[in-house]
Amino acid sequence: MILFPHAKINIGLDIIGRLPNGFHTLETLMVHTDWEDVLELTPAADTELVCTGLHIDCPPEKNLAMKAFRLMEAETGGLPPTRLQLHKNVPDGAGLGAGSADAAYTLLGLNELYNLGFPREKLAEMAAQLGSDCPFFIYDCPMLCSGTGTVLTPAPDLAGVLEKYCVVIVRPPFGVSTKEAYSGVRPYEGSRPALIERVKVPVGQWQDSVGNDFEPSVIKSHPEIAEIKRIFRSLGAEYVQMSGSGSAVFGLFPDEVDSDILSELLSGCFIHVGK
Repeated sequence: MILFPHAKINIGLDIIGRLPNGFHTLETLMVHTDWEDVLELTPAADTELVCTGLHIDCPPEKNLAMKAFRLMEAETGGLPPTRLQLHKNVPDGAGLGAGSADAAYTLLGLNELYNLGFPREKLAEMAAQLGSDCPFFIYDCPMLCSGTGTVLTPAPDLAGVLEKYCVVIVRPPFGVSTKEAYSGVRPYEGSRPALIERVKVPVGQWQDSVGNDFEPSVIKSHPEIAEIKRIFRSLGAEYVQMSGSGSAVFGLFPDEVDSDILSELLSGCFIHVGK
């Protein structure tokens, strides 16, 4: 079985508060992209994870895909030995949720491959044990994510808005760890309309009201992100934002973007131009 775990971008990210356990509450709109890894699940003599493509700096048992396999194994009381072949196209440390997508798609794939019969709601509950972003990838439409990121409300209208745009994603030659990003963020002080209301205006008006609360502290440490945003705006993007906890930046362009120009201006970066 071959699956294509796809990265996400965040349209807006509001840090609402901080819980006694140290976790933050937030609101963000998550949207699937067409930047994808490739995951193949095959019954085998022994269970193993084989990774190709971009380097993953962790042992197999620490990889989220293998953690998802072990979780499903524990949930079911045992699974047939399975070979997980993961080809990485989406870089990590980017705020694109690639590892979370790999984990979620492992759960989805195992459920189908071995006819386990778990509904998506149960798979989402399991995915939440692996990471806050993971439940989103169990579903196939934009979601308003709230709480610690695991409370999901469908936002299907957003798909229709974004399909009119070319989505360009750039990940600079460095990552930002979740720990680093959260160490500098503070809950927003003041009042503002709910995120779901702020995106009801035309996309061209989002820049002034739909932001990412991680950006100020992350850009302070990594000013290159601000430069990528400037380049995107100079090329005609109607909306530019850092995705999640960074370091990737995406732009919504009303027209196709010349890949050669992007490569010239953003040398050394990972660049993905949406279809």
